[in-house]
Amino acid sequence: MGVANINSVKKMEDITKEKSNSNIIKIIKGSAIAIVLSLVFLTIYAAILSFTSVSETTMIPVVLVLTGISILIGSSMSSISIKKQGILNGGLVGLIYVLFLYIVSSIVGVGFELNMNAIIMLVVEVITGMIGGVIGVNIK
Repeated sequence: MGVANINSVKKMEDITKEKSNSNIIKIIKGSAIAIVLSLVFLTIYAAILSFTSVSETTMIPVVLVLTGISILIGSSMSSISIKKQGILNGGLVGLIYVLFLYIVSSIVGVGFELNMNAIIMLVVEVITGMIGGVIGVNIK
């Protein structure tokens, strides 16, 4: 193998590494978008709960739907710019979202129980992220 071939192999490795780092940043940005959207949506829902006669029994399904929509949007946006592996990238957005929730709730002291609601939320968020990733990859 000549020097020119070795240099071109190294350049290809550098390009691959840069794309990988760029994709990670896009996935983190998608997760951040999902988190911010969730904060906005949940704040609006909290105001609705406070100022109307909406029952608190709606809390679990509404929170699941609102976080799902947030993750769907965040994973779609990250996958639009990545343009490949939508299921993987979207699933990662959902997983990062769940990890963020776990860390914040542990720091705040609320606690994060691994009960059936938490498992359902984890599954819904990751699957929703995967669906959003597929949507994002297929948007032209």
